[in-house]
Amino acid sequence: MQSVMILEDDQNLAAGIKLALSGDDIDFTLIETIKDAKNALVNTKFDLLIIDINLSDGNGLQFCRDIRKSSKVAILMLTANDTEMDIVAGLESGADDYVTKPFHLMILRARIRALLRRTLDDSFKIYEESPFLFKFETMEFYKNQQMIELSRTEQKILYLLVFNSGRIITRERLLEWVWPDGTQYVEDNALSVGIKRLRHKLEDNPSEPVFIKTIYGKGYVWKI
Repeated sequence: MQSVMILEDDQNLAAGIKLALSGDDIDFTLIETIKDAKNALVNTKFDLLIIDINLSDGNGLQFCRDIRKSSKVAILMLTANDTEMDIVAGLESGADDYVTKPFHLMILRARIRALLRRTLDDSFKIYEESPFLFKFETMEFYKNQQMIELSRTEQKILYLLVFNSGRIITRERLLEWVWPDGTQYVEDNALSVGIKRLRHKLEDNPSEPVFIKTIYGKGYVWKI
C-alpha cells in the first residue's frame, strides 16, 4: 500500500480525487491546512504529496521548499495558477510535477502513477524471503540458491507483486504497471501468460500455486 497526502482546502475537489483514484494499492489522506500537513508528515511516511499552492494558512510553494530541506518525497503541485512563470516557480520550488486546474482525472491519475512508480523504483531493490532472493537492480533471481532466468515482463510482474506482499493487485493495475505506454495495444491474455510463466519458474507445483495466488474476480496476490 502506497500512501498519498492531498493538501487541498477545497473539500469537494479533494474528496472527488480520492473517490476517483482510490484503489487497493493507494491510500489517500485528505488535509486542508499546512499546519495539519506538517503534523501528518511527522507521524506518517507518505510516498507522494499533492499540494495546492493557494491555501488558507500559507503558500504551497513555500511549504514545498520547506519540505525539500529535509525530504526527497515525491511532490505534485495541483493548482489553478497556470502561467508559464507559475509552472517554473513550482518546479524550482522542488516539485516533481505540476498539474493545473481544471484537469482531466485520467491525466492526473497517470501523473500520480508515474510518480509512485518512481518512488517504488527508488525504494525497493532487493527482496529476500526464504526460499527466494530477488535482486531487481542487477536482475538476479534465485530460488533455493538456484538462479532463475526471468524475462523483463516477468520481472515487472514479480516486482509489483512481491513489494505488495499480502495485498491483492488487480489485473488493471498490473497491466498499467507492466505496459505503461498503453494497455490498449496489449493482447488480453498477455498478463495471464506472464503469470503462468512465472508460476512455472517459481512454484513447486504450478498447477497449485502457493506464492502467486489468483483471487478470482479481483486479481493476484503474493503470499509467503
